[in-house]
Amino acid sequence: MNESFLIRMARQWVIAEYPYNSYHLLQSLVWIDRISPDSREAARLATLTHDMERAFPGPDQPHAPTLIDPEYNKAHSERSARIVGAWLRESGGDCALVHEVEDLVRAHEVGGWPEANMVQAADSLSLLEVNVGLFLEMARSGRRPIEQVREKFAWSYERIQVDAARQLAEPLLEQAYSKLAALERELAGASA
Repeated sequence: MNESFLIRMARQWVIAEYPYNSYHLLQSLVWIDRISPDSREAARLATLTHDMERAFPGPDQPHAPTLIDPEYNKAHSERSARIVGAWLRESGGDCALVHEVEDLVRAHEVGGWPEANMVQAADSLSLLEVNVGLFLEMARSGRRPIEQVREKFAWSYERIQVDAARQLAEPLLEQAYSKLAALERELAGASA
């Protein structure tokens, strides 16, 4: 696929500024290209940058009391939209494109219209493909209860509104559950 200048710049920005979890954002772009190969640049940019607020700690950064919290998701999405919009403006994005990307980033947790549903689906697919280990480590370290991790995996699948994406996510969800069950057995054995 021939990538626009802004997509190339955004990819470099993600890698440079968000090394902790850039692979999730990069893989989200791979997924949207797979489930919606004709996606417009706005959807591709939003998919590639949807979590960038996490790369910029600050006093306005939201805190998630649980792994599934609608208030956190809204604050996270709003903050990401502001940060991504500012970066796009500085990078020469035109006003209409910046506005569309901001709208899609704001909607990346919930979808709401066909293009936003694609961005959301790509986020979920990537999470279930590449971020399972991150959540398992949260459970292993005791930072999050195993049940919260299980709920996060289920929620990531259940929120997908694109039928083709749900089908692609089913085996990823099963693999996530299998890894979680193995961790439960490991932790039960360690406490015995």
